[in-house]
Amino acid sequence: MSDVRSVQRLAGKVALIFGAGPNIGGTCAHFMAREGAKIAVSSSRAETANETAAFLHGRGFEAVAMAGDAGDEGDVERAVAATVERFGRLDTMVYVAGRQYRQDIVNFDLKGWELELKGYLTGAMLATKHAARAMIDKNTHGSIIYILSDAAHQGEPGNSCYCAAKAGLLNFARAAAMEFARYQIRVNSVSPTFMEQNFWMFPPQFMNPPREAYNLTADDFIQGIPLARFCSTADVANAVVFLASNESSYLTAVDIPLDGGARAKYWPWTPGKHSGITSESYFGMKPNRYGVPDDEK
Repeated sequence: MSDVRSVQRLAGKVALIFGAGPNIGGTCAHFMAREGAKIAVSSSRAETANETAAFLHGRGFEAVAMAGDAGDEGDVERAVAATVERFGRLDTMVYVAGRQYRQDIVNFDLKGWELELKGYLTGAMLATKHAARAMIDKNTHGSIIYILSDAAHQGEPGNSCYCAAKAGLLNFARAAAMEFARYQIRVNSVSPTFMEQNFWMFPPQFMNPPREAYNLTADDFIQGIPLARFCSTADVANAVVFLASNESSYLTAVDIPLDGGARAKYWPWTPGKHSGITSESYFGMKPNRYGVPDDEK
């Protein structure tokens, strides 16, 4: 099956995605490929990277898969070098990698804290370092894009390290944007809210846990979203395509909120009380990997 676009916004560009599983990263890879980009995908698990590359190949796109730890500088450097060796250049780097270790602050295991920071923040710095070097070396006016979270802007109880890492990366993006502006390399980010992919990744009891001191439920999230739906991987990928394209050539140090208006609303207002929306309609939904429902692959 081929879904190559007749008018391609990323024609001739090369993109490297760190953290390219079938959800956010894989959907970004797919949407960028159908806009004309050649794709390199990197994942900590070889089978995940290979699966994403195979999906792209099956739709007529050019892609290469690599396995590596985004928090290991040697692996990151090799991924960037392999991308440039294969395609001759690097135009866009998208950073999605990382893993959460949810714990209360008073019980937080130091190893988990360090691993989470390494995946989300240190890995992003390493990917930026080597991607920017490749862009500067080829005089490429590139685009660096981080997938953040609304947790970069707000404090979420029970998720302190994730909030710290994403907020740190938000300001790192601003600093990097200033450093690389003289090379015409843009650095931006996207901050999605609660993702609909959670409904096929996790069991129902994870979505709506017992009401305790500060457990957040899927209903809590959706009732606070004015547009009355969760964020999809397609929402994220469409924003990434825009930031990778020449359409955003005058944007740098910008974070795009993908939260259905939640961040901007007056805090006491609960839109869900008026819309009647709950998370119940999402349970049982068909998995949507790479931005395509499973039964359409």
